[in-house]
Amino acid sequence: MTIDRAELTGIRDRYDALMRRDARPDAPDARVERVGRVVRQTFPGPGWSGVLWSDLDEETADAEIAAQVAFIAENEVSEFEWKLYAHDRPADLGGRLRAAGFVPEPAETLMVGLTAELAELSVEPPEGVTLRPVTDEAGVDLMMAVHARAFGTARPGLREQVLGMVRDEPECIAAVVAMAGGTPVSAARVEMRPGTQFAGLWGGGTDPLWRGRGIYRLLVAHRARLAAERGIPYLQVDASQDSRPILERLGFEVLGVTVPYVWAG
Repeated sequence: MTIDRAELTGIRDRYDALMRRDARPDAPDARVERVGRVVRQTFPGPGWSGVLWSDLDEETADAEIAAQVAFIAENEVSEFEWKLYAHDRPADLGGRLRAAGFVPEPAETLMVGLTAELAELSVEPPEGVTLRPVTDEAGVDLMMAVHARAFGTARPGLREQVLGMVRDEPECIAAVVAMAGGTPVSAARVEMRPGTQFAGLWGGGTDPLWRGRGIYRLLVAHRARLAAERGIPYLQVDASQDSRPILERLGFEVLGVTVPYVWAG
């Protein structure tokens, strides 16, 4: 896939509009609202809460950051993230967030791929590996077991988010676990909200003992085919340093860089 710079800028603008400024909640119990000059999602209990989009400048940024800090304190929000993109303004927004008590996590690369092309990838699973759709709590627990081994951390909030979608919004998610016999070795999901132009690829974690065998590529192709069936033109990924080169080889293009700024209190 080759997309020229002007077209990439247009895709990024559509992404900002559809997936950030006009975002829909990513879980049944979540709420998205525009407050002041930011768009914020809040989730009761364990789940993702944070700023998705902002329209700030040098005069308005500090006051809007302070308003979010006040919201966190007033509502006793335990986890809150300001998802900053490199093209967000003002240019020193990251420094202002740090000064207010937010801590940056490792940067991720915002990447996009053409669904129709990626759905045509021919990828065979490694010998003995099969794909199991996730349709219930047991399947979600298999995903979380892989996640803990792949990323070295347990995330109960993520479990509740995925389980809520599998249970209450199955039309918005397709999750899958790669099984080697009875052992889960990789897992991933694609989120596809009705009416969207972007299907989000999430997870993609593989047990370290099973890396380098093409499973990540297999899961990308599998999810691309699911998105193609829905007529969704683009696949979007927040890629880690490990996954970015794989995705580039598959044909994904870079839209920019995003850094999660997490409230440290």
